Amino acid sequence: MTLDQKKTKSIQKEMITACIQLADLGFLAGIGGNLAVRVDETYMVVTPSASDYYTMKPEDLCVLRIDTLQMVEGTKQPTTESGIHASFFKKRPDINVSLHTHQPLASAITLLGKDLILSEKETKERLGDRLVMVSYAPSGTSFLVRAFQSKITDKTNGYLLKNHGIVCGAKDLKSAIRSVSLIEKEASEFLRKSIQNHPNPNRLSARVIKQINTIFLSARHT
Repeated sequence: MTLDQKKTKSIQKEMITACIQLADLGFLAGIGGNLAVRVDETYMVVTPSASDYYTMKPEDLCVLRIDTLQMVEGTKQPTTESGIHASFFKKRPDINVSLHTHQPLASAITLLGKDLILSEKETKERLGDRLVMVSYAPSGTSFLVRAFQSKITDKTNGYLLKNHGIVCGAKDLKSAIRSVSLIEKEASEFLRKSIQNHPNPNRLSARVIKQINTIFLSARHT
């Protein structure tokens, strides 16, 4: 299939706007986190690796084949998490956007190693009943791609990468940004209740703050 250049250029411009919005929200920490948007059943556009979202230009974004990850356009290295995004698109043809964030509170939840049950109506409508935990594997590796692939289901659009961050799928960029914002609210409420119900809430609160700071400092440049 021939790449639709007009559609691709439009997607690239929209992705730059979305990346800046996500960076302003604190969900794309530093140069960590990444974004992919499906062009069609053959191609996707992904953010480049280790690039500042505030200086990124549309032409910096990379066009890859979904099946092989071969880069057909772009001058920079594509995100090392391209395999995760491609896996999402291959197994979920209804998903057009795959967003990986290092948002602070939800990333702290990934340290717990278990699914996060969702409670708000809108969140459940967009994402499903829970965020599914994906077992730990080093960032940017085939091990992480396989771990993610094994968890993909049509019952959820949100996944927790253990000790790492979030992967969220959506039909469009606006919906993806809304979904990760709702995930952060759910994580905030979960942590608040956990602290309130803990026998030593002050000690737990300090530990949670330390974990969140650790996530910020160790955010991977993907």
